[in-house]
Amino acid sequence: MPQRAQNTPVCRDCDGFATAAITTGTRNRDGSRTTLRVACRACKGTGHIASVAVLARVGR
Repeated sequence: MPQRAQNTPVCRDCDGFATAAITTGTRNRDGSRTTLRVACRACKGTGHIASVAVLARVGR
């Protein structure tokens, strides 16, 4: 029987695209461009948020 993936809610701040690579426009000594990796603060780079039941259980 096929296994179903868990239905985890997608982070509404980043819409599931939790990490972005931003090119600054400057170049390194080897000629490659300098890039920055930025992660979503709300989901900490996972793209998903914890369900409300889990948050309530942890908070108590």
